[in-house]
Amino acid sequence: MPSIPQSLLWISLVVLWLFVLVPMLTNKRDAVRRTSDVALATRVLNSSRIARLRRRGRGPASGHLSDPDWRPSAEDLDGDNRENRAPGRSVVMVADQYASRDDPPDPPLGARHGRIARYARGADYHVQIKKRLHAVCDRLRTDHPGHEFRAFTDTAPVLERELAQRAGLGWVAKHTLLIHPLRGSYFFLGGFVTTLSAQPPPEQRVSADHCGTCTRCIDACPTNAITPYSVDASRCISYLTIERRLPIDERFHEPIGDWLFGCDICQEVCPHNRPADHGRAGLPHDAYKPARDSFDLLDVLGWNQDDRRSAFRSTALKRATLAMIKRNAIIVAGNKLSAADDPPLAESIHRIADDPQESDTLRTVARITLNRLNRQ
Repeated sequence: MPSIPQSLLWISLVVLWLFVLVPMLTNKRDAVRRTSDVALATRVLNSSRIARLRRRGRGPASGHLSDPDWRPSAEDLDGDNRENRAPGRSVVMVADQYASRDDPPDPPLGARHGRIARYARGADYHVQIKKRLHAVCDRLRTDHPGHEFRAFTDTAPVLERELAQRAGLGWVAKHTLLIHPLRGSYFFLGGFVTTLSAQPPPEQRVSADHCGTCTRCIDACPTNAITPYSVDASRCISYLTIERRLPIDERFHEPIGDWLFGCDICQEVCPHNRPADHGRAGLPHDAYKPARDSFDLLDVLGWNQDDRRSAFRSTALKRATLAMIKRNAIIVAGNKLSAADDPPLAESIHRIADDPQESDTLRTVARITLNRLNRQ
């Protein structure tokens, strides 16, 4: 995992650069100037989010992962990892849109299919964003020798949403995701830290919080994971299906519904993701054109490692191991079987429950699912 200096939390400027404009930066000599033309900036002092996490007793030391902004490696930002520190002066934050608020709703799923979150339906954003960020950093290094440029996107201990909010890209909403006032929340964040001082236009401002009294995301969450401006990861469907390696508590099996990987519910119900009439909702990058929005559960339950590698190649789905995606498929299959008989699907769960070649986790989840179905 690439390291980002601790001084990132004490940088003097934060600059927003809309990533959809990256293709315009073809002239290396104009890279910084064009960045500033579309930049938003604000002064950044000590991270307020780090302070809140400390007060709540959350983070790696406490074992509490209820704040999705916190990852175990975040101690690199707040600890004694001095060898990786650098005198960062500016951070350029980028937003890469993967879906549009003007997109039509998802079509009905097949009777035997499990749903994939929108962000994972196209190419792997880690690769896509990093590739373009590295290209820009290379250009800037050539034009500004002696200065440092380090790219990051969801793979380093950086509080990206806080930086993006302070840069004016949007506001951190009640569901803890960043919302752009025109484009909604369907975008990835990334950026680079640099020793170069970037000067954004002074007329650009930080976005106000437009959540108001709305509680749609809170009310719609099937697992009650959301409270205003906080998400309990231990209850969040996205965390449970993408990050959790161990069995998922049975009380969350039914609320998971048909979500095989991730969850979009809190974004789908948000008024700021409804179709817009202002004509400035933006277009997703071509790389994120959905290759598929679901998988056949019976297929997934029969996968081996090669099948998983083939299905997940070049996508963010790779985050889920074979055991995890099969665990998720068992849970979703159980929910499907609660609504309608499907003998082949039921037989596949029975097979996993009785197969000594399967992992203890999968056999346990399969037995819990069968017991739940037998109680109905």
